[in-house]
Amino acid sequence: MDETCRTIPRTVPSGKVHTREEILHHPAFPSVERQIALHLIGIHKRAPRLARLVASHRKWLLTHSLFAMNIGRDRSDPTSGLTASRLMQVATDLKVASKNTAASFLSELLAYKFLRDVPDESPDRRLRRLETTEVSNEAMLSWFLGHMSCLDRLDGGNRAAMTAAEPRLFQLAQPHAATALIHEPGWRDPRDSIGHFLWSEVGGLILHELISRLPDDAREHERIYIEGISLSELCTEFAISLTNIKRMFKKAEVMGLLGWDEPRSRGKLWLSQSFIEDYFYWQSFKFAQLDRSIHWAATRLCDDNRKS
Repeated sequence: MDETCRTIPRTVPSGKVHTREEILHHPAFPSVERQIALHLIGIHKRAPRLARLVASHRKWLLTHSLFAMNIGRDRSDPTSGLTASRLMQVATDLKVASKNTAASFLSELLAYKFLRDVPDESPDRRLRRLETTEVSNEAMLSWFLGHMSCLDRLDGGNRAAMTAAEPRLFQLAQPHAATALIHEPGWRDPRDSIGHFLWSEVGGLILHELISRLPDDAREHERIYIEGISLSELCTEFAISLTNIKRMFKKAEVMGLLGWDEPRSRGKLWLSQSFIEDYFYWQSFKFAQLDRSIHWAATRLCDDNRKS
């Protein structure tokens, strides 16, 4: 960021945007993954209903899409921003949900007061305009800042402090990143090894729990043993049925991606190196895009400041 941009802090010292490959192979990336997993589990513990609404990959795509629409609202244009019909169209265009499923998702968000109706300012009475509420805005900002802190660990940058000091950075970067990620095949369509977790209800939270327990030397072994994992405890923690969680783990076990060192899912759980690397590969798309987006947002604000 240029020194002339005095209204916002400087960006990372080097000004470098990391490529996806650089992030994926960075020595600190496994610890970064642990950090973000713990951060997201923390959001779940503080607001479990809200966290469950992004705990499957399908809902993640829908939630980030609707936030991008909401932030992109032009108050001079009453037809812009988040509308029920626009989100349902995105759901079908991305092939992540039917219109009925998207409508049900919206109803859930409204019922729990994560979305609300806004006064009808549109000449088109068929449009139902919505907006995110304070509690969901705070959760999304926490999600974003958590990722900025993780990126800072890779190079000693100050993305998180910069964003906390200047809210406009988040408002620019979140829609920029969300739009790019929902159209990025590497992120939108995770590999089968992790996909059957991610497309399942709360499957993302289950993966966060596993990743949060990785040892420092996770990349040095073909099998990585995880301490303290119990399927029954996962059921209680994330409010999921034992049948559903057994189905997730059984499919991965049949594929040779994980297993237990004692019969009947007892003893220590191990994860295969390929399972871990597929997860890291998928996550690297998200981190790389967020890095591009926060740098883009900082440059955009600099340009706006020069013009004003």
